[in-house]
Amino acid sequence: MGRNSRHGPLSDEDEDLYDLGNAPDLEKYQYSHRRSPSPDYERDNEVSYSGSSRETSGSYQPMLRNSPHKRKESVSRHRLRNRRARWLCLILFSAMVMFIFNLFRMSWDSARQLEAGPVEKQTPKPPPWESFEFLKRYHGGIRTLLAKNENIPEYPREPDDTPQPSSNTSIGPRDSHSLPKSIPFDPYPDYRSDAYTLKYHEKHDCFLDSGGLVQIPKVHYYPGVTEGFPDPAMGSHDVFGLRNDICFDRFGRLGPYGYGYSVRRGGMGAGLHGDREGADDMWTGADKISEVDYSNVPWAKVQETCAEKNKRRFKSPTEKRDDLFHKMHLRDREDAKVEARATTISGGAQDDSQPGNATQRKEPNVGVELTKLPRTAVLVRTWWDYEYTPEDIIYLRSLISELSLLSGGEYIIHFLVHVKDDNLPIWADKKIYDRVLTNALPREFEGMGTLWSERQMALIYGGLQESFFRDLPVHGVYRGTFLPVQYFAYQNPDFDYFWNWEMDVRYTGQWYHLLDKVQSWSKAQPRKGLWERNGRFYIPSVHGSWEDFKQMVRVQTEMGTDHPANMWSSLSKPNPDGSAAPQPKADTPVWGPLSPDDMLAHQNDTIPETSYEKDRYTWGVEEEADLIVFNPLFDPDGTTWFFTSDVTGYNTTTALPPRRAAITTTSRLSRKLLQTMHREAVIPRHMMFSEMWPASIALHHGYKAVYAPHPVYIDRNWPTSYLNAVMNAGRNGATGGARTSVFGSREHNFKGTTWFYDAGFASNLWRRWLGYKVDNDGGEQAELAGEGRMCLPAVFLHPVKGVGMGVEGGVRVEEDEVVDARLEGTDKDSENERMGEMGVID
Repeated sequence: MGRNSRHGPLSDEDEDLYDLGNAPDLEKYQYSHRRSPSPDYERDNEVSYSGSSRETSGSYQPMLRNSPHKRKESVSRHRLRNRRARWLCLILFSAMVMFIFNLFRMSWDSARQLEAGPVEKQTPKPPPWESFEFLKRYHGGIRTLLAKNENIPEYPREPDDTPQPSSNTSIGPRDSHSLPKSIPFDPYPDYRSDAYTLKYHEKHDCFLDSGGLVQIPKVHYYPGVTEGFPDPAMGSHDVFGLRNDICFDRFGRLGPYGYGYSVRRGGMGAGLHGDREGADDMWTGADKISEVDYSNVPWAKVQETCAEKNKRRFKSPTEKRDDLFHKMHLRDREDAKVEARATTISGGAQDDSQPGNATQRKEPNVGVELTKLPRTAVLVRTWWDYEYTPEDIIYLRSLISELSLLSGGEYIIHFLVHVKDDNLPIWADKKIYDRVLTNALPREFEGMGTLWSERQMALIYGGLQESFFRDLPVHGVYRGTFLPVQYFAYQNPDFDYFWNWEMDVRYTGQWYHLLDKVQSWSKAQPRKGLWERNGRFYIPSVHGSWEDFKQMVRVQTEMGTDHPANMWSSLSKPNPDGSAAPQPKADTPVWGPLSPDDMLAHQNDTIPETSYEKDRYTWGVEEEADLIVFNPLFDPDGTTWFFTSDVTGYNTTTALPPRRAAITTTSRLSRKLLQTMHREAVIPRHMMFSEMWPASIALHHGYKAVYAPHPVYIDRNWPTSYLNAVMNAGRNGATGGARTSVFGSREHNFKGTTWFYDAGFASNLWRRWLGYKVDNDGGEQAELAGEGRMCLPAVFLHPVKGVGMGVEGGVRVEEDEVVDARLEGTDKDSENERMGEMGVID
């Protein structure tokens, strides 16, 4: 044991360490108390300090030695941790520097941008259809008329087709002797023929006055079409039997209703300028009907008189149901009526209203039972403060004349008026109700309307789950369009069918011709493949004849297509009944009711007569359609359509119920369908978005629904194959059932068509046809200097809004300018005071 002169005696271990005499050795010493040195460390000591004895060097070795590799690994890890920490600090510091630099740069850029002003964003790339050229022959003049079979339509044509010269010789200088006479258009049955009178009652003519002196003028047309006029892009005249070999100018179409002559002569005072050659032919033709003074025609009374004269043609009227909002009687009138009926029956009289008694009766001097005609109500949807333009008035006169009066009362035109102010007490006081209704319609249509409100619908159809889908109430006019139609049908049992009609619909042809042909065609459609055909646009230039189209749809349904929506179809599950699932790409055709799990069972559900395979396209033929629409009945499931999930009251825990939809609500609904819709909303409290509701109920209950492929025109030169690929881009060649559907985010493709809820071409074509300038083209001077006024075939147009006709030749006083003029027979001062207190008037 050695000794240090300053610190006293040292231990052997201290002495050895002291003899090492340097800092590293002290570190090793300190480390040796924490962890045993490794053999490598020992070897290093032996080499470095060879003068030390083995005993001395081993005197500090622990008695229990640890693993010989741990010390080296620990040192390495310690050094690695230090290295990582240094790199992490460097990275964090760099990130902070970059962040501060970016803040300064963004602040600098923002200051520069404020100095330079706002920067225009790059406009998105326009859709492909906007690059197609506009078609030019829609606006051809009446001077270029030629036979339909001689016309070479501007569209559709294949890209390599070149136009051929026409045989028409009337193009060029105007020839005052070349314009043919217009011809009256008469699409009605021969009411006086033996074939008609032996089947139906005699039809009595109706007039525009109570004395039976003012005859109803008829629409006039010209034979032929204007040179190069395009064919429809979708739909067809031929399918329905609509005439496509004639055209209508504005005077022949609208002249019978006050267009083209002055206010002083009873007209509208519009259409007094522009190309008027031949405009007066309709008043000097074989019919010799003079211009009608429409200033005092009471349309409500005229309709009622016409229906009364022809009442034997229809089933006996049923008394309307009492309005439950006004009904708080001591005793129900219905109870009294039942008692009286029971007394009559007990006395031996026959009750014709009891089940089993035919509504068809043998008439005196007639040896056969005559068929009773169905009655149809056309419900024109409007609202209480709608501003009626002269063009609107002409449109409404044409509806009443052509559908109601000239048919002998087969139709009735009625206004369903929406009162937007729910706080208006129209249900509390009949005088308030009458006042609001009177002010809601032009004077000539007084007595032809019924009021409704959203609060009224919420009371009738209470209990509907309120989801405020897209911030819209379930009872509102947008989501619940058909609620007032359902209730109107419930309250008016005399009518068999109801047209839900919009104010912005126009037709260049004759109304009765259109609806009669559409209804007859729908009645003749077989049930087999009907829902599948309903779900596709018919494009004649691609699909060929209607028979070809029908067979193509059958193949697409049964075999499927290579559509991307079929990518995962091989993973489909077996059918619920345990049978094998259909082929991977095929669709299961709709055959009978397609019911959701929680649907209310109904005794009127339509069950197929045979299986799908055994049917030979016979089931459903000559069956009236319960629903007729003018756009495809597409499957919204899987599409980007905004309202596909607007379903109320159904069990949606596993999936949404089966659905179909048709854009725009212009449609015909049977009384049976409306009663079922009413019942579904009242009892199980089911509801869907307006454009899904009628079609889906028809699907669930097996009712007959038909899409009528009426002619739709398009304003640009679309390649026909591309048109089909866009419009029928859904699953298996349909227009719905997939994200690629045109309904939803791709609806902009309808902008250039004549029929959609926001089709721009519809309004432009109507205005040009009326002789007005559109987009700095057309107008009076263009007509006089060119081919004359336009002459269009029968085209169904939607929407047409706010057409301002120039009214000349007299001053028309609007009824609403004098508020008190309609308070005849009342104390005006006291009535106005009371109405002011209730908020009806200011």
